[in-house]
Amino acid sequence: MKKHVSQLVLVIAVLILSIGTGFSSGSPVSAATPILKNTVFVDKNNHSFIPFRFLSGYAGITTNWNAAEKRMDIIKKDIKLTIYLGKATAYINEKAVSLTELAFSDNGTTFVPLSFISGPLGLKLEWNATASSINLKNEEDSATLPVITGALIQPESQPIVSSKKNFKVGSRSFSVQVVTVALLHPKVKLDVVLAGNTIGKVEELSSLAKRNNAMVAINGTFFDAYTNGDYKAPYGYIVSGGKMLKNSSGDRRTIFTYDKNHLAALIPGLDFKDKFAANTIEGGLQAGPRLLTNGKVSLDVKAEGFKDPKILTGGGARSALGLTRDHKLILLTSNGATIPQLAEIMRQAGAYQAMNLDGGASSGLYYNGKYLTTPGRQISNAIVIKYQ
Repeated sequence: MKKHVSQLVLVIAVLILSIGTGFSSGSPVSAATPILKNTVFVDKNNHSFIPFRFLSGYAGITTNWNAAEKRMDIIKKDIKLTIYLGKATAYINEKAVSLTELAFSDNGTTFVPLSFISGPLGLKLEWNATASSINLKNEEDSATLPVITGALIQPESQPIVSSKKNFKVGSRSFSVQVVTVALLHPKVKLDVVLAGNTIGKVEELSSLAKRNNAMVAINGTFFDAYTNGDYKAPYGYIVSGGKMLKNSSGDRRTIFTYDKNHLAALIPGLDFKDKFAANTIEGGLQAGPRLLTNGKVSLDVKAEGFKDPKILTGGGARSALGLTRDHKLILLTSNGATIPQLAEIMRQAGAYQAMNLDGGASSGLYYNGKYLTTPGRQISNAIVIKYQ
């Protein structure tokens, strides 16, 4: 009887391991290790590597992992590539070839050299230096992955940092709250959430954060805060989990978007419909105006559809988000800044791309159980960061 019980426990353990990893048995991934997001890694010698697991199912590719031999087979139609962890000899249709870049594993993710697989598999590579990304495509499929250079992110590293900083703009000095998030860290989860999980509801930012088990939360897009009715409509696109929660066709304001690998971008409102139709946007939120483009202040409020001329001259409480070139998200709040001043603050804070969020009494920033900036009213929606 004890023998049967032991065997049953063993079977259940194996099943849990297989389900927990999200990969089939034989995949070179440990269930106990936080799984790195799919990224292209460029080492200090400028050699590029791609996760082995990403290739499975992409562009008609099938893969197989032999744990005993530490062997990976990558198959597409009549092409079979075989590569071994740490070995300089690989095979293309059983013919030996020498590698200068070796497959390796790091924290549960196995990487294979991109130069070895791209040619035989017919993959065209397009690097985007501005977005720090690479597009892989052939006649069957296309995918864009963020690029990490120099060193891989380690799961034990600290992905979320809070600080209070002072920035001087012209003759004025601004004290701001800043939370910086490493978006590609395996323990970080980005989301866009609604008050009460419903369009038109409002909720305290701290309540919204706690209800979503978030470490960080910042107020999101504009909404009808001054209506006397219970329904307080948000303005602009809102997307979460790949689903359109709020449509806003024709709205020209800037949109913050991100995909399943947390490759984030700021795009014009009129570009959003086509990009969303491509099924690559996991989440997004529209606000604006845009503050920075490629590290430079870029304000064109008229082009984004803002009609109040005071948008540039009026000062007040502000919230903003920025993206760095190494895939960090900067969340920032400031008091008394005009939009041009906020743009310069974000530039000094290290953002490469940046946009304004709802401000005034809506401006709020929550971190690790408490407010860094307390909003003066309940809000409609928020960007949240979960630490898993």
